[in-house]
Amino acid sequence: MEKYSIEPYKDNQSHQDRDYRKEEAYLRAKKRVEAITGFYWHLASYVVVNIFLILLIGLNSGSGFRGFGPYATAFFWGIGLLFHFIGVFGFNFILGNNWEQRKIQEFMDKEREKDRKFE
Repeated sequence: MEKYSIEPYKDNQSHQDRDYRKEEAYLRAKKRVEAITGFYWHLASYVVVNIFLILLIGLNSGSGFRGFGPYATAFFWGIGLLFHFIGVFGFNFILGNNWEQRKIQEFMDKEREKDRKFE
């Protein structure tokens, strides 16, 4: 069974008529979807395993749920999960695509307002 059945071009096209840019775009999109799917599986396993570990360590240790012990795995694995998130979605997910341009425009507008006050 194929994982994906979407094709970037129709089968009845001749070899010379194929647009390989469409095929490359399809392969890039497929790779991106696989990366996003991989991140969500990583997130799901993080949640399930860490709930289990926190309960196991917290209930069986002398100090209970106090201290860093029950949460150590979740903390350090969370750092790895954060890097996986940034690798898949990038910094633009948090700040937006044109964050720098918007901030520059905002600061320029503030400077114009200051200049207008002194005129």
